[in-house]
Order: sequence, then C-alpha cells, then structure tokens
Amino acid sequence: MTRITVEINDEWLDHARQVLGTGTKVATINEALRLQALRLKAAEIIDAFDSVPMDFAGSAGSFRFAGGRDLSALEDKARDSRVA
Repeated sequence: MTRITVEINDEWLDHARQVLGTGTKVATINEALRLQALRLKAAEIIDAFDSVPMDFAGSAGSFRFAGGRDLSALEDKARDSRVA
C-alpha cells in the first residue's frame, strides 16, 4: 500500500461515497480506484475480442433440438449498443 497526502474535492468525495455506498474516505477512494482499474481491464478484454474476427454464419442450425438462435447479427447489435 502507498500512503499519500492529497487535497480532494469534498463535494465529489461525498457524492462518490453516496454512489459507492462506502463508509469512510479511505474506503471511498480505494473503491473508486478499484472500479477504474476494473474498467480498464474490461476495456482490454473487449479490445481483445474486437481483434478476433468472428463468423456466426450458420449458427442458427448448429444447435440441437431443431436449431438454435441466429447469431449472425450479434456483433452488429453489440457494436450498436456500445455506441448508444
């Protein structure tokens, strides 16, 4: 752990504490930093998936019991929802 002394905007800290449901300033700061690190990791995972071409053509007939869901438009739908 690193110990630092910083000036923090009290209003932002109070709002963050309400949103995060934390009880102390230290817990609020640590949780906010943890969530940002998690967002970075999630973005890296998404970038990794984006770097691999995926072909869902013919997916509707590849499942048992009379076929399955047509996944051919899945990538386009995911990209559209990320833009919105």
